[in-house]
Amino acid sequence: MKERIRILHMQGKARRGEICTHHGIVQTPAFMNVATCGAIKGAVSALDLKGLKCQVQLCNTYHLHLRPGDKTVQQLGGLHRFTNWQGPILTDSGGFQVFSLAKLRDIQEEGVTFSSHIDGRKIFMGPEESMQIQSHLGATIAMAFDECIENPAAYDYVKASCGRTLRWLYRCKEELERLNAKADTINKEQWLWGINQGGTYEDLRKKHMCEIREMNLDGYAIGGLAVGETAEEMYRIIEAVEPEMPVDKPRYLMGVGTPANILEAVRRGIDIFDCVMPTRNARHGHTFTMGGCRNLLNAKYALDESPIDETCDCPVCQHHTRAYIHHLLKSKEMLGMRFTVMHNLYFYNSFMEKIRYALEADSFEEFYLKNINRVSVRI
Repeated sequence: MKERIRILHMQGKARRGEICTHHGIVQTPAFMNVATCGAIKGAVSALDLKGLKCQVQLCNTYHLHLRPGDKTVQQLGGLHRFTNWQGPILTDSGGFQVFSLAKLRDIQEEGVTFSSHIDGRKIFMGPEESMQIQSHLGATIAMAFDECIENPAAYDYVKASCGRTLRWLYRCKEELERLNAKADTINKEQWLWGINQGGTYEDLRKKHMCEIREMNLDGYAIGGLAVGETAEEMYRIIEAVEPEMPVDKPRYLMGVGTPANILEAVRRGIDIFDCVMPTRNARHGHTFTMGGCRNLLNAKYALDESPIDETCDCPVCQHHTRAYIHHLLKSKEMLGMRFTVMHNLYFYNSFMEKIRYALEADSFEEFYLKNINRVSVRI
């Protein structure tokens, strides 16, 4: 198997690297920008993303399977052609949405039967179906289909769930190998990343990670965190799992998170992140800066002619004031949401860039200590 991540520098457990994909190189640590249905919520296009320092777009298998349909996307040439985003794309397997959005579901060894959250129709998804959908989408990286459990959950159930997720992973790998060999497959070099599960039980987490690393996959994710447990519990699990993760494969912490979460996880050896929070919060007026979070809906910004962040060189901060964006948000103009989403994405991608520079300069620990509390302040 070809090299999947090239580690350029380390400080402690923090890694500065490059993930070399079929659709381009990703400089790590990196944040993946979440385009659930093939678009960033907030009227931000693939062309916009290029100017916002985006490296990877994340799309969702479950949502795209329901609408417009993965076979429709396949007919249109795959996600890269459909969205006009030419960089790497990762597709989440749909597992999290099946277990979080579907009101009615039946988990069996074969897979999960669930009701669509759109129209209630019955749908079946198992490892093979998830791989087939992701192959139709043509993503750079396909995520394995896993069972997502709630935190906290009973030890015996989590243990059984880990076993099921492992068996599903073997089926995912076999099916994706079959699909990549087909003549009509859009991306014959699609990667498969496995997902570590085990709730907040260190022994289950470590055992499961040891089991899935033996499969020599293209990358490994830690899933099932940031779903109700405390930040301290999350960091404890990362510390327990990290020593068992292959050093020559990308390490992905799913669904995380705040700037402080990212700093803590990078410090513990994680390479790549995703989270809807930057864009979701932006649509409600919450914008990120290196000095903390600013809520532009607050009345104090009605006459404020400063940019969102005086130190930011994003397209929004270069041309628009807090007062104008405050007015747009209060008036429920879509342009206001577009501006705040663009700023937050630029902030996150620039924040990762700053982390990379600090690692290259052997000053990550100083960067961490300077910013870990500052980025969490509510201005």
